[in-house]
Amino acid sequence: MKFGLNFFPVFAPDRKTGAQYFREVLELSKSADAFGFEHVQTVEHYGTPYGGYSPDPVTLLAAIAAVTERIRITTGAVIPAFTHPLKLAGKLAMLDNLSDGRLDVGFGRGFLPEEFEWFGIPMDESRRRFAEGVEACRRLWSETDVVFDGEFSSFGPVTLLPRPIQQPAPPIFLASASSAESCAAAGAAGYHLQVVPSIVSHDELLEMLAAYRGARPENSSGRIQIKYTCYLSEDRDEALLRGEELENNYVALMSQAVASWAQTRSDQYAGYEKLIDKVRRYDFGKSLTDCKVLAGTPGDVAQQLASIRDWYGEDLSVSIQINPGYLDYETSERTLRLFADEVMPLFDSGNQA
Repeated sequence: MKFGLNFFPVFAPDRKTGAQYFREVLELSKSADAFGFEHVQTVEHYGTPYGGYSPDPVTLLAAIAAVTERIRITTGAVIPAFTHPLKLAGKLAMLDNLSDGRLDVGFGRGFLPEEFEWFGIPMDESRRRFAEGVEACRRLWSETDVVFDGEFSSFGPVTLLPRPIQQPAPPIFLASASSAESCAAAGAAGYHLQVVPSIVSHDELLEMLAAYRGARPENSSGRIQIKYTCYLSEDRDEALLRGEELENNYVALMSQAVASWAQTRSDQYAGYEKLIDKVRRYDFGKSLTDCKVLAGTPGDVAQQLASIRDWYGEDLSVSIQINPGYLDYETSERTLRLFADEVMPLFDSGNQA
């Protein structure tokens, strides 16, 4: 197993300013780099306390690249539907150069109705826009004099500049929320995979990973990033209290962000209207028992990770979110150091990038 650091800001401005949050992200990223974490990643969301502090992951990751040396820089994920592929491919190629070839590109489809409404994009187009955007970016990175004639964008002939350092293209990850079919498609295309276990059942996740691995080309192995929040302390009660508080904050703000699913239906998002009730039924204790959140002492978290490894495989890159809210920097730094010192060595399989 390998380990990375995930930033998904879920808090309102009265809790922490943008300037303060970004300073802390840079400092924690420097620590993760020094501690031997494999990657650091961040999300793309807009307009609400649920991820809205990260509307442009490329900007934040460029700043992180400037203060780190070896850790991989990962989008987790960018949303092609919201950006013209020529612009998105160019921004990401710049980031690959600024990071000296350390970029991993995660693409996501998006799932919040209000974000699509704000951009004036029908949700029913999201799957086709996603597939077209990924393919356009891949071609722009790996080919010259590209002529692209898609449903939503057409351009060329054009040769993208700058060229990515990583050739023929930076590693591409596709994010899948709950679909074994989309995981199989990612595997068949030779792409890597990003999943979030908190929003699917154990059996569903097993099915998704089996579909992905089964669809990979023969004799190839894809990289799988799996994301967990992590609350760690030498004092178990302290870790659990902090974890429950911050997870409840996360759930409250996510509930607000997904509320528009009560009035939204799309055949591209079958069953998402049930997301509201699913979020509201969240129970920290059950999530802890089911290993959907990591919390407790280093020994507790190591046992959880051992179960995750046994269930889902040793080829995982676990991306931990140590502060999904308004936690102070000092506590976040202690958590990161404790994880690096007492948990990571138990699963060491070459976390250095």
